Amino acid sequence: MDSHHYESEARREGYFLVAGVDEAGRGPLAGPVVAAAVMLPEDIALDGVKDSKKMSETARGEAFCLIEKGAIDISLAVVSPKEIDSINILQATRKAMKQAVLTLNPRPDYLLVDGIHPVDLPIHQRCVIKGDQLSLSISAASVLAKVYRDSIMYSYHKLYPQYGFSSNQGYGTPEHREAIMKHGPCCIHRLTFRGVLR
Repeated sequence: MDSHHYESEARREGYFLVAGVDEAGRGPLAGPVVAAAVMLPEDIALDGVKDSKKMSETARGEAFCLIEKGAIDISLAVVSPKEIDSINILQATRKAMKQAVLTLNPRPDYLLVDGIHPVDLPIHQRCVIKGDQLSLSISAASVLAKVYRDSIMYSYHKLYPQYGFSSNQGYGTPEHREAIMKHGPCCIHRLTFRGVLR
């Protein structure tokens, strides 16, 4: 399927400001969840941009610059581990996505959202399962969210090197779980997540 398929379909229906929305960091035991929203021009070509999980770190960094340069607008939103514990990861993810969309300028008239949960806004939208593999706008959002979140986790690694955040990005690797057992959780761990709870 053409990576512009969903965007082209929306435009045929009369929508022109189409934004892709995705998140990074739903699964980790530590760190925030980050959402990105991206509005791309109709004819843009972003060679090599695909699902961020299938790209190397170098490729994602290069793609981030290409997307930022070529997009109509981009937006990122962050929800903290403390708030994730307070409202749960699904609601935190939806909140981050909503915030990301609300700060786009101009405001999109159509959203393509990765997954099955719509953004809580009165904007026409379509949820696309595996959207980060099927839609260029969503793929671009996945890259932005992943790169930005990784940069946050690199910063936290400098503060808390014992957990290995620079290599695990907060995910529950055996080494990370062992470090939690040894040192206890730090202030960016999600205390409601299995693997952090004692």
